Amino acid sequence: MELTHLDKDGKAKMVDVSEKEVTQRIARAFGCVKMSPDVYQILKKGEGPKGDILNTAKLAGIMAAKKTHEIVPLCHPLFLSHIDIRFEYNDKDCTLELESLVKAEGKTGVEMESLTAVIAAALTVYDMLKAVDKRIELGPFYLLEKEGGKSGRFVR
Repeated sequence: MELTHLDKDGKAKMVDVSEKEVTQRIARAFGCVKMSPDVYQILKKGEGPKGDILNTAKLAGIMAAKKTHEIVPLCHPLFLSHIDIRFEYNDKDCTLELESLVKAEGKTGVEMESLTAVIAAALTVYDMLKAVDKRIELGPFYLLEKEGGKSGRFVR
C-alpha cells in the first residue's frame, strides 16, 4: 500500500490534488465523553459552571473543522459547505455521544475536518466540566462514513 503523504525518500509531503475531479464530499465522525453519574446529571441539566455546554461545544467543533488545515500539517484548506454536530445522551453509561457531519465540494475529502470537529467539541465539553471533575474520559473517536472522490463510499 502506497502512503500518499510520503515522497520517494519517505519525507512528508502534501498530496497534489490539482488533477483530481471536484465531487461532493461528505464525512461523519463519532466521539464520546464519559463521566461520573454526578457530572452527567450536571451536563444533562445544563448547570455547568461555565454556561451552555452543548452550544459552546457545537460552536467549537464548527470553528475547529474550518481550521483543520491550520492544525493538521498536510491537510488542504477547504471551502466547507456544511458542518453540524449532534449530541446524544447515553444514560446507561453516563456518556455524551457526539456525531459530526461535514460537507464540501472539492478535490479532497473532509474526513479530517469531521474528526477535528468531533474531537474539538468533546474537548470543549471537558473544558466546561473540568472544574467539577477532572477524571472525565474522552474517546473513542473514529470515522463513521465518508463519501465522494476516487475511493468512493466508506461506511464503518
